Amino acid sequence: MSDDISDGTGFDECPGADEELLEEELRQAASLLDPVPPALLQSAVDAFALRDLEARVAELTFDSLVDAIPVRGAAAAPRMLTFNAGEVTLDVEVTEEGLIGQVLPPAPARVEILTGPRPAATATTDDMGRFTAAVTPSGPFALRLHTPDEVVMTEWLRT
Repeated sequence: MSDDISDGTGFDECPGADEELLEEELRQAASLLDPVPPALLQSAVDAFALRDLEARVAELTFDSLVDAIPVRGAAAAPRMLTFNAGEVTLDVEVTEEGLIGQVLPPAPARVEILTGPRPAATATTDDMGRFTAAVTPSGPFALRLHTPDEVVMTEWLRT
């Protein structure tokens, strides 16, 4: 009598096949019952497309939500952010009216405000490197700075 016991499915012949089949069935069920929203899918595709651009990533070096000392009586203080990428510094103030910022050293630049699935809003710096945008991010956002020499991208933050 043989010691091999088979359940008749053929899974005993190929280790891991039952896990692969279960994973595929779960993937199909999820796509039918809880599909990815088109806007989220487009955001993921857009983010993936940026993975290999030669944009320098600006490091968040100051965030008033984390680094600032609380001031008594200041209920709705604007959020202050500072990003650095080499010699480029980007200071941004997030207010209820929008964004106010400055690029240092001052340079002509275009600033894109990325807010997920919505089209990017843009602002242009003046001679002092200052810009304003009447866009108040209400969720995740990032900034993409286009100077004559380079492209600098901030990390994504939540307001």
